[in-house]
Amino acid sequence: MTVQPSQSARKIAIVTGGSRGIGRNTVLNLAARGVDSLFTYHSHREDADAVVAAVQEAGARAVAVQLDTGEVGAFDAFVTQVRSALTSLGATHFDFLVNNAGNNHRNMPFDKATEEELDNLYRVHFKGAFFLSQKLLPLIRDGGRIVNISTGRTRIIGPGGAAYGSMKGAVEVLTKYMAKELGPRGITVNVVAPGAVATDFSGGIVRDNPEVNRHIAELTALGRAGVPDDIGPMIAALLSDDNRWVNAQRIEVSGGLVI
Repeated sequence: MTVQPSQSARKIAIVTGGSRGIGRNTVLNLAARGVDSLFTYHSHREDADAVVAAVQEAGARAVAVQLDTGEVGAFDAFVTQVRSALTSLGATHFDFLVNNAGNNHRNMPFDKATEEELDNLYRVHFKGAFFLSQKLLPLIRDGGRIVNISTGRTRIIGPGGAAYGSMKGAVEVLTKYMAKELGPRGITVNVVAPGAVATDFSGGIVRDNPEVNRHIAELTALGRAGVPDDIGPMIAALLSDDNRWVNAQRIEVSGGLVI
């Protein structure tokens, strides 16, 4: 029997992009560990409501807040909403931040990538994670945890990934600087790099294209493409006190993709 902590002792996580895919799975796995969540969604309120309901079924609490993480100008208003949501959860601070939100991208050969496409990736994947973390620093507890989400494509180089992979490479470097500068507050900062995961990301290419899915499986030591439930539990575990001494690390979760 799992004994849930009292509400006053419960941890609280903020997860961006928590209504679908890896973010949703992370929120649900945190709920199974007795962690409450405030998560963001971009446009599909019905998906967010479904996650809130699933969290409640697991015996935890969740608050969904709409946010475009590519719009830095909206962050002050978001922080105000966070303060209000924390009050509703009986808290003034939160414990964990997972910078997961991302926008769909297409493979873009280096010589075909446009300034607009590059800027779009930059705003969401790097600039958004950078400044949202900065804005939330006054509200994260000393001794808290931050996890940034990267990709296996910073290690596995293939045609079409220059723009996306470079943005995530910047996130990986940022993670080390954050760990160094937030260390005096006891805050750990790590980066999780999923391999190819079957979600609706990038048009669901891994999930919905049998040829792509089969190709990924052939390249993976464990013989299949990843699914969200391969990633969410790992993130939840990384946020736990069991991993308090893991800091400034890039952890790839790919089943052994292209070893």
